[in-house]
Amino acid sequence: MPPQIRVGIQALSGLLILSVACAVGCNGCNSSKSSTSSSTGSGSGSGSGSGGTTPPTGMAEVLTYHDDNTRSGQNTQEATLTTANVNSSTFGKVGFDTADGKVDAEPLYVPAMTIGGATHNVLYVVTENDSAYAFDADTGTLLWHVSTLGANETPSDSRNCSQVIPQIGMTSTPVIDPKAGAHGTIYMVAASKDSSGNYHQRLHALDLTTGAEMAGSPVTVQATYPSMGPESSNGQLVFDPKQYNERAGLLLLNGVVYIAYSSHCDIEPYTGWIMGYNESTLAQTSVLNLTPNGSEGSIWQSGAAPAADSSGNIYFLDANGTFDTTLNASGFPSKNDYGNAFVKLSTTGNQLAVADYFTMSNTVAESNADEDLGSGGALLLPDETDASGTVRHLAVGAGKDANIYVVDRDNMGKFNSSSNNMYQELPGALAGQEFAMPAYWNNTVYYGAVGDSIRAYPIVQAKLATSPSSHTAHTFPYPGATPSISSNGTSNGILWAVDNSNTAVLYAYDATNLTKELYDSSQAAGGRDQFGPGNKYITPMIVNGKVYVGTQTGVAVFGLLK
Repeated sequence: MPPQIRVGIQALSGLLILSVACAVGCNGCNSSKSSTSSSTGSGSGSGSGSGGTTPPTGMAEVLTYHDDNTRSGQNTQEATLTTANVNSSTFGKVGFDTADGKVDAEPLYVPAMTIGGATHNVLYVVTENDSAYAFDADTGTLLWHVSTLGANETPSDSRNCSQVIPQIGMTSTPVIDPKAGAHGTIYMVAASKDSSGNYHQRLHALDLTTGAEMAGSPVTVQATYPSMGPESSNGQLVFDPKQYNERAGLLLLNGVVYIAYSSHCDIEPYTGWIMGYNESTLAQTSVLNLTPNGSEGSIWQSGAAPAADSSGNIYFLDANGTFDTTLNASGFPSKNDYGNAFVKLSTTGNQLAVADYFTMSNTVAESNADEDLGSGGALLLPDETDASGTVRHLAVGAGKDANIYVVDRDNMGKFNSSSNNMYQELPGALAGQEFAMPAYWNNTVYYGAVGDSIRAYPIVQAKLATSPSSHTAHTFPYPGATPSISSNGTSNGILWAVDNSNTAVLYAYDATNLTKELYDSSQAAGGRDQFGPGNKYITPMIVNGKVYVGTQTGVAVFGLLK
C-alpha cells in the first residue's frame, strides 16, 4: 500500500513550514558542481531525471559526499573565503542548526530553491534519529522536517555496540538529483526497529521542496545472492537487515542509486553487499556480493562513498574478509571472494560485476589481524601524464596498514603472493591507521591518519611524492580527519578538517603550505566558536562562504563575522 503521510503546517518568519511524518506501508569532476553542469558522467548529479530545478548559472552546489563522484573533497568555486579573511578576528561560528539527533552524514547543499513561495539556498541534513531536515543555509530557518520512521517504529538500537551510539538511523551521506521529479529529489537510507523487535532498512526518495515521499518511496532493502559459502541457506545468501549498517555514502550514477553495506559491529554472519536502485522507480536493478562463498568483507570506508568515473565504473575499498588466493586463468579469485581489496566494478547493462581489483600479497594475514584496507575511502585522480608521456588514470587508497596505494584504474594489479603489483606503493607513508578519506586539490593529495598530522603529497609526473611537501603541526586523534578543500580556482586554497575530540575543533590551513594554520575554533575568547563534542567521522562541507560541520545535536555553521 502507499505510504501514509501526516502533514503539519505552521508559520515561521513568514514562511510556510512543512513537518511531514511518514508511516511506512510498502515496499572526472573537479569541484562542487556548477548549477549548469550536466547530470551525467562522474559529476555530483549523475542522475537522469527530467524535472527538478536548475539554479542560476555559476552557483556551487554540493549534491553528494565529498563534493563529487571522484570524492575529491574540493570546492573550487569558493570566492568569499580567502586565506586573508579566514582568521579568528573576521571568521567564526555564525549559527547552529539544531536537529533531533547526531549528524554523522555530511550535510548537502542546493542553491536557489523555491520553497513556500520564496527563494532559499538550502542545507539538507539527516540524523541518527531517522529525521531529515531542510534549513535555509544562510539564516538557519527551518523549512521542513521529516521523520522516516514507520508506525510504532524507533531508530535501530546499538545492539550493545559502541560503533554508532546511542541509536542508528541515518548514518550515511544521502545523494541529491536536482533534476529528478518535479522539484528535485534527495535519496537516503534509514534503519529502524519495530515494536515486535524486527529491524528494517529502507531507501527513501524525498521531494527537495517539501520532504514528502516520492512515488514508490520508501522501498524495503531486500536481496538474495547465489552462494555455496558458510553463510548460505539452500544455495542463497539472504540480506538480513539487523546484521548491517549503511555507513558508506550513497552514489548516484547514470540514473541508479547505489548503496553499500557494512557489518553491524562486526557481528557475524555478514558479507559484502552492494545494490543498485533505479532513481525514478526505486526498483532494484542489480545486486552484487563481494564475498558470496566466504564471510565478512563489508563496505564501510569510515563513511566515505564509493567513487565513480565517467565511464560508469565504481571504485571502493573492501574491508577484511575472505579472499580466494587461488585464482582463475584471468587472475580473479576462483570463488569470487574479494575481501580486503581495492575493487573496480562495471555497471554495463545495469549489472554489477567486478572488472578489476588489487590486493596486497599479505592480504590474508591483514584480514586475520583486522588490518583492513576498507577503513579508508578511495579517491580518483584527474588524468595524469607520466615521465614517458603516457596518460594515466589513477586512484589512491589507504587503510589500517598505513601504506598509501596508488592503482592504475586501467590495470589495477590483482593479486600476487610474492609481490604487490600495483602502480605505486608508499609503505609507511602515514604515521597511523587511516580511518578517513583523502582530499585532492591543485595536483596534491591530502591525508589525515589516526594520531598523525595532515600530510600533503604532491603529484609529479603521475607519481605521488614519497614524502609530504608540508604537514600540519596539529596531530588528529582517532579516527584522524577527512579534509575538505575550498578555493577560487587555484587560488586561496584552504584545507578544512575537524578534530573530533571533546570539545571538537574546526581547523583551517593554507592548502599550499600546511604549516600555516589560518584558524581554529578554540582561538576566540569565551568559547565563542565552540560547538560541543565531536562525532566519529565528520566531513566538513564548504560552500558559498560558509563551512558546515555535523555535531551531536545539529550542524555548526561558520562564516565571516558581521
